[in-house]
Amino acid sequence: MKNILIFLTFFTFFKSFSQILEPVKWTTSIEKTSDKEVILITTAIIKANWHLYSQNVPEDGPIPTTFSFAGNKNYLKKGNNLEEKGHTIHDPVFDMTIKFFEKEASFRQKIKLKSNKAFKVNASVEFMVCDDSRCLAPTEIDLIFNIK
Repeated sequence: MKNILIFLTFFTFFKSFSQILEPVKWTTSIEKTSDKEVILITTAIIKANWHLYSQNVPEDGPIPTTFSFAGNKNYLKKGNNLEEKGHTIHDPVFDMTIKFFEKEASFRQKIKLKSNKAFKVNASVEFMVCDDSRCLAPTEIDLIFNIK
């Protein structure tokens, strides 16, 4: 009985520390603007009390949100990945003015189609999130856009 009690105590202890925080959920979609142009839309759903940093943050600040798109013979990137307005504040943790997003953020990348056949655009996003008391280590997530 004593061994069972010890096992349950350790199990409960380790279970409470093994919870992985995932305050951001990423989704992808596309918006066809013409027969030869598509916008790749990446949306971040951000849990309450957390914030996601912009793609553009000052040097020595937090890790910016960064998108990488794998090369593919079926498309050509047009311009930079655009983001929404977000919030700009003086962040006391980093002692600088920083742009971030709460609740939801949308990022848009235009591409020119070189093919009429269906294909996938593989991409990734690296990002950092913080709440009022901590920041999580930068995370990289794979993204897939299905072009039809």
